[in-house]
Amino acid sequence: MLIASGMLHDDARGPEKALRDLDADWLARQFAVNAIGPAMVLAALLPNLPRDRPVQVGVLGARVGSISDNRLGGWYGYRASKAALHQLVRTAAIEWGRTHPKGVLAALHPGTVATALSAPFTGRRANGDLLTPNQSAEALLAVLEALGPSQSGMIFDWKGSEILP
Repeated sequence: MLIASGMLHDDARGPEKALRDLDADWLARQFAVNAIGPAMVLAALLPNLPRDRPVQVGVLGARVGSISDNRLGGWYGYRASKAALHQLVRTAAIEWGRTHPKGVLAALHPGTVATALSAPFTGRRANGDLLTPNQSAEALLAVLEALGPSQSGMIFDWKGSEILP
């Protein structure tokens, strides 16, 4: 199962490049879409999944939500909301693991995908660096399917490599 939601920009606003660009309403909206929404889906979904067999649940995270990987700065709301999502996934995985020991819950970075979310930021990338939505989805499902309970609560990219928080 894959929970896929995310917002980096809309028609009126782009990601913040500097502190002076921060806006409370925009930050709240990013947290609502990127962290709170998926957390509420997890709260409703996880308790109702089977306890006696393996179940894998993935949530779309983002590499830029990794605090240790942040070398460029900027994108305050998106980075912070995806970091919050990663923490929510980790915390939920610990709790869920007590009642669903065969379950896996992980955050997944889809790569740079040729979608409206990434379109304004892919101008310098070669076409070979962009994944199609189908390529990304297939890769994420393969990664998720290969994970075991000991990897629950972790973050992985579309290639299966762990991303440190």
